Amino acid sequence: MSSHSKHILTIRLSAMGDVAIAVPVICTLLKTHSNLKVTVLTKPQFKVLFDFLPQVHVVCAEVKTKHKGLGGLYQLSRELKTLNLTEVADLHNVIRSKVLKFFLRLQGIKVKTINKGRTEKKALTRTNRKVFKPLKPTINRYADVFRNIGIALDMNQPECLPKQELKSSIKSDLEFDPSKTYLGIAPFAAHDGKVYPADLMQEVIKKLSQNKSLNIYLFGGGKLEMSRLHNWEKPYKNVYCIAGRYDFKTELCLISNLDAMLSMDSGNGHLAAMFAVKVFTIWGQTHPHAGFAPLGQTKDQQFLPDRSIFPLLPTSIYGNKEVEGYQNVMRTIDPNDVADKISKQLFPKNH
Repeated sequence: MSSHSKHILTIRLSAMGDVAIAVPVICTLLKTHSNLKVTVLTKPQFKVLFDFLPQVHVVCAEVKTKHKGLGGLYQLSRELKTLNLTEVADLHNVIRSKVLKFFLRLQGIKVKTINKGRTEKKALTRTNRKVFKPLKPTINRYADVFRNIGIALDMNQPECLPKQELKSSIKSDLEFDPSKTYLGIAPFAAHDGKVYPADLMQEVIKKLSQNKSLNIYLFGGGKLEMSRLHNWEKPYKNVYCIAGRYDFKTELCLISNLDAMLSMDSGNGHLAAMFAVKVFTIWGQTHPHAGFAPLGQTKDQQFLPDRSIFPLLPTSIYGNKEVEGYQNVMRTIDPNDVADKISKQLFPKNH
């Protein structure tokens, strides 16, 4: 007889940031309820996010191969049946998860699903009759799913992943020095509507790099981003391009050792937040009111476009929609303000 009172399948297939948001929820869940067993269903590339939680079992959804289509999802449900699940917490609520849940219900498994707040998000981003108000944070929407299963969960004091040990060779390679402060910068995002203009980001890096007590690590992926970041690091001795240098798990270990991360409204901010790293974000077509601000972030760590000039913001939840004339909203965010605010929080004695 298992000592676990419940075995919960937690579904979040993608995207990276959304999967990362689930990590502190599961950390808090397991700390609060040590007798729970948790299995996570996600895509293979995100399995590494749960490598730091050895008590969590991960099942990879191979949605492009053996778990593709209706037949593939049925096969996945048969594989999951062998795990003796008692409940399903669907944190995704998309067609794939709905089909899978149908099969799992036939096995007698209880299912609860996230309320994404689609209607209120539409009201927040529409151009006519916009309702501009803060919506429930995504992390609380995730927690609500577990509460609806009947599990008490207090996210006012969330549990995060601990700092990870870095190999001595990597510390040497990146000139880690206990006397220095470490800042990560992730200047890219999936959609252009969330990316701070390159010339302005270079100004931020230039100003921050003048502080020789600060090491700056640039994160990105793909050939174009890597090429750009390598060019950005060249003028400075304390700026390092991380893109393409290490595997993903090593990058995560590095992120866990940062004092802060500057990111767009993108997955990198949530990767840092799952290690309780301070996160600064620059916003464009999206807005923190939609509920995607990183865990623990305060308003003074957010850089927002001027809504007196661009009152229709936010125009999108994901940054994939732009309104005519709104292409340059992020140019209302002064790079000097970004650098100064980060410096004041990282080096308060200097200000």
